[in-house]
Amino acid sequence: MNVAFHDPLAAYRELQAEIDDAVARVLGSGRYVGGGEVEAFEAAFADHCGAGHCIGVANGFDALHLGLRALGIGAGDEVIVAANSFAATVLAVRAVGACPVFVEPSEATFNLDPERAEAAIGPRTRAILPTHLYGQPADLQPLLALARRHGLALVEDAAQAHGARYRGRPIGAHGDLVAWSFYPTKNLGAMGDGGAVTTNDPTVAAAVRTLGQYGIERDRSAASLGVNSRLDPLQAAILAVKLPHIEAWNLRRRRIADLYCEGIGDTEVALPHAPAWADPAWHLYVVRTVERDVLRRWLADRDIATDVHYPVPPHLQPAFVQPDIGRGAFPVAERLAAEVLSLPIGPHLGDDAVGAVIDAVRAWDRARRDAAPRAGAG
Repeated sequence: MNVAFHDPLAAYRELQAEIDDAVARVLGSGRYVGGGEVEAFEAAFADHCGAGHCIGVANGFDALHLGLRALGIGAGDEVIVAANSFAATVLAVRAVGACPVFVEPSEATFNLDPERAEAAIGPRTRAILPTHLYGQPADLQPLLALARRHGLALVEDAAQAHGARYRGRPIGAHGDLVAWSFYPTKNLGAMGDGGAVTTNDPTVAAAVRTLGQYGIERDRSAASLGVNSRLDPLQAAILAVKLPHIEAWNLRRRRIADLYCEGIGDTEVALPHAPAWADPAWHLYVVRTVERDVLRRWLADRDIATDVHYPVPPHLQPAFVQPDIGRGAFPVAERLAAEVLSLPIGPHLGDDAVGAVIDAVRAWDRARRDAAPRAGAG
């Protein structure tokens, strides 16, 4: 069986009639920037997240970038980020002129370690930026307490966490603001780029919206050096069609995660851990093994696609190299980069495909055990 890692057409096939109608409605409206479609989605997504405000932007990077700017973070400031996050998180910090301060993740959850984050706070620290990596909520309670104690902003990167919950409450308004991506492969994905910021702070919401509209205020004069970053109404209309389905889709992802846990939990492969307070979105199902590349080749030979998120930690990427930080500086992040492997997961992945993945992983584990030298042999 050929098992794809992503099937970007699956959601469209399921909702084709509704999506086609939404697209036709936008095309026939004559309103191709902003307007009612964007406003309706912003209101629906804010409600979904339990947030007071949602501002649509062009992509997930802009959500982070404009969010940091709206909080007044810029040149000379420091922002604490996880040492194993995606490059875009770090790039957004750099784009506002601030310096990323890398902190090791927890090996159990892959997310920013609150105790290590506290140790990294210095006189120039202005914000803590946890990523809800792979759809697993970061431990926000201690991070929020830490931010409030030190007078810092808490900015959440929720690009992979659509529908995730922390202690029973949806991700979307715990910190000062939350940045979202609607890239097509996300749990809530557009058919192109898109992003949003959610927040309970009306001042922050207004600042993000103004910055995304060239910095222009109501009198049509530029009050700040803004950019052009707006959620396209076509994408907003498509996202509005998909939004009511995200809970059912995430339930299917959770079911697949349970099947993987049951099927490969007794192998050498280490499975992801979800604390009792976390209800992950299961954007990715990320396992670990020191023989990651061997397992990946084994699965590829059996027509099972996998991916690695992410093979190079930010501190070792050329764009983010710092003179005093080199290989070995963040051993947990470096170890994860060498061992993590993302297995196929998605709401339209059938049980037969999931079974094929489980069977192939178990077969690899048996072959590895059979090939291992026996104690006392020879």
